[in-house]
Amino acid sequence: MEDERSAEMEKNMETKNIMIVGVGGQGTLLASKLLGRLLLGKGFDVKVSEVHGMSQRGGSVVTYVRWGDRVCSPIIDKGQADCILSFELLEAARYTEFLKPGGRVIVNSQQINPMPVIAGMAAYPEKLEEKLGMLGINVDAFDALSLAEEAGSSKAVNLVLMGRLARHFEFTDEEWMDAIAHSVPPKFLELNKKAFALGQSAS
Repeated sequence: MEDERSAEMEKNMETKNIMIVGVGGQGTLLASKLLGRLLLGKGFDVKVSEVHGMSQRGGSVVTYVRWGDRVCSPIIDKGQADCILSFELLEAARYTEFLKPGGRVIVNSQQINPMPVIAGMAAYPEKLEEKLGMLGINVDAFDALSLAEEAGSSKAVNLVLMGRLARHFEFTDEEWMDAIAHSVPPKFLELNKKAFALGQSAS
């Protein structure tokens, strides 16, 4: 039994983990599909799983993306995530306990009020970027929504965030472009490529 545990721990150490979090309607599922396609194309064993939330507009959505030589489980446990890619500030704050030491949060600085705030039963937390930084987390917060609108559509926030994430991968632009081409409708391809490039190059 001890040998089995050791073998499983080794597999976990070899496995990389990204959580993609946001709310329904933001395109989180397309982002995870695109990333999964890219990783499969590189020959990794990949598990992509939507594990929580509702896909309708406004509901919290969480997707796990895990890859490595061999991935046995689609689930990311607390303290395992190498990166949290968040479409919204409060959603990033919800899942910080899933980050491993030295992990990174890439987050769109947009604020989307959840239902308790809309209903007047709660207030949106103040200074979330500052509070995340005080936790010692490596936070890359930027206005992905404005870049998406510059590319041509507010719905392209997902590709802006993918571009930002690409800074931390050793994959080529050609490999990213191929994954994008196989993940989005042809009529939106150029817009999505532009959104990706803006996220990748923005200061």
